[in-house]
Amino acid sequence: MHPLFLSDIEARTREHPLLQAVGKARGVIPGIFHLFAFKPAAARHLLRYTQEVMRGPSPLSAGWRELIAAFTSAKNLCPF
Repeated sequence: MHPLFLSDIEARTREHPLLQAVGKARGVIPGIFHLFAFKPAAARHLLRYTQEVMRGPSPLSAGWRELIAAFTSAKNLCPF
């Protein structure tokens, strides 16, 4: 991944325990996690929204929704 323009945000992200675990597991910290470290209050809304979309009531199972998200990410050359 390309380095961020805001190096202090990138450094703060690396210090976050949860994001360290993500980085270790994947070898890279996806860019969206930098938002979580920079604006945690705003990120909570995004996380709640994502949880509702992926796990809330729907005619599609959670598995199908994850498969659609993974396929879309792959088509966009974005690690999922």
